[in-house]
Amino acid sequence: MADATNGYCRDCLEPVPQGKKRCPACRRPRVLHHPELHKLNIAHLDCDAFYAAVEKRDNPELKDKPVIIGGGKRGVVSTACYIARIRGVGSAMPMFKALKACPDAVVVKPNMEKYAKAGGEVRAMMRELTPLVEPLSIDEAFMDMSGTQRLHHAPPALSMLRLVNRIEKEIGITVSVGLSFNKFLAKVASDLNKPRGFSIIGEDEAMEFLGDKPVSIIWGVGKAFNAKLKKDGITLVRHIRQYDESTLTARYGTMGRRLWQLSNCQDSRRIKSHGAAKSISAETTFFDDITDAAELKRKLWPLCERVAKRAKKAEIAGKTITLKLKTADFKSRTRSQTLPNPTLLADVLYQTALPLLERESDGTAFRLMGVGMSALTDADLADPADLLDPGATRRADAERAMDSVRAKFGEDAIKKGRGLRR
Repeated sequence: MADATNGYCRDCLEPVPQGKKRCPACRRPRVLHHPELHKLNIAHLDCDAFYAAVEKRDNPELKDKPVIIGGGKRGVVSTACYIARIRGVGSAMPMFKALKACPDAVVVKPNMEKYAKAGGEVRAMMRELTPLVEPLSIDEAFMDMSGTQRLHHAPPALSMLRLVNRIEKEIGITVSVGLSFNKFLAKVASDLNKPRGFSIIGEDEAMEFLGDKPVSIIWGVGKAFNAKLKKDGITLVRHIRQYDESTLTARYGTMGRRLWQLSNCQDSRRIKSHGAAKSISAETTFFDDITDAAELKRKLWPLCERVAKRAKKAEIAGKTITLKLKTADFKSRTRSQTLPNPTLLADVLYQTALPLLERESDGTAFRLMGVGMSALTDADLADPADLLDPGATRRADAERAMDSVRAKFGEDAIKKGRGLRR
């Protein structure tokens, strides 16, 4: 094994002595050095412009062209290649704005089956290195590489470099990797030098590194929360450190606690492999077919409670909510909605699934209804405070209070009105 003071060439993977800016073997400059290179075990891998990368792989004519994956002029951008991004195109941008920013872009309709296949191939390669792979979405996941050095005869950094090169060679897309000592910083690192990035944040440098970063670098700080923090004089991570945890929690609730912990580089979340489970769901078959919209609506809430209960027990949250209906003649209808943030709250499930149900309640007779969540992730990432909808925060607090009462006095101790029979 190479000397622990060595770095590695990212192209040929040969050891590179400390201080060398080019690989002695292949003379290329993509050299990876870091004082803690051989000590860090937590990785975050993110595919670069994934959907667009798969399309370019399958159609070489698109290689040097700006590519947008989206749904026509009235749709929105699912993703865009880096050429299009440089010209101002971003994810979730209305298509007409994207084409105005980049009129020569090639627009490709999403092919989720193809992307799922490529994402599965990447995931399989990751699991060859460690069973502790926690997917965040189809194209990104955390990996705990602790204890793998003996198995692969290489430190985690070198194993990750081998994986990156293998994905590029065998699957034909590029990825970026962040390596650190906890999940939060690994995710931050993977975003630093995309595409084809491999960035490291060590323990000795983490506090200083984060100090002058904008507070938006912390997960859950979106535009609205960022604006509120700015009004309170908090624009940089180091500004958060001026307050103790109890003060921030009193002012911002659970998000305040998260601000304090992450700003101080504390993240105790473990990487959890969800195994074969890709979703959590519940469904019910009606005794008699139902056509009445109000009656269907009443049946929805108990399903949402069942899914939320299972998610809370498993400490898993989901970002995509799916409504399943089966008609009297056994034809299935499936409708989904992806949320900005993952959830494990029954109220959020209900508020998301209800509009999907209302659009399908057209007098059709249904014999079955189901609700599910997918795009599973860690429960600690779920349900940040929504400053644009204060009612959502109150409903979330109420649900957590109800959970506490039920844990102490039983499931029937307290119920929502919408869950009661007529």
